[in-house]
Amino acid sequence: MAITAYSAWWFLPFVLPLCFYVAFTDLSRMKITNQTVIVLALVFVVIGPFAMPSFEAYLWRLAQLAIMLGLGILLNGIGAMGAGDAKFIAAAAPYVALGDLRLIMALLAAALLAAFVTHRIARHSALRRLAPHWTSWDQGKKFPMGLALGMALALYLILGALKGA
Repeated sequence: MAITAYSAWWFLPFVLPLCFYVAFTDLSRMKITNQTVIVLALVFVVIGPFAMPSFEAYLWRLAQLAIMLGLGILLNGIGAMGAGDAKFIAAAAPYVALGDLRLIMALLAAALLAAFVTHRIARHSALRRLAPHWTSWDQGKKFPMGLALGMALALYLILGALKGA
């Protein structure tokens, strides 16, 4: 892995609760809140200088945020993804080392498949009664991507902490 274990350990205690919260709010309200996305970005801005191997690496990761935000705005504009999803991806981008791009894409694909199947099974089973008022149950073909996005970022940082460079 290109991310250092040192960096991942610095970020993990702050980012993990945010990933869980994003999954919860997207499941329960089909919404990834602006406040959560801002906090996720601010955690990187504040902790990043201590966690990153160099200030140059820190600045490149901030550039990733800007690039992904621009791409997300474009994709949201053409209706390919929700605004909350686009903002979360942008705020999560600085946490991912560019050398791990293939890994994060694979993690995201696996998380998306697992989240989609789990959500659809729960939606049509007795598990739905545990949270009967969740908005995501009644959204037809729409899916709470925050569940998969949060899971992918959390898994990436956990793997980075355990197996990082």
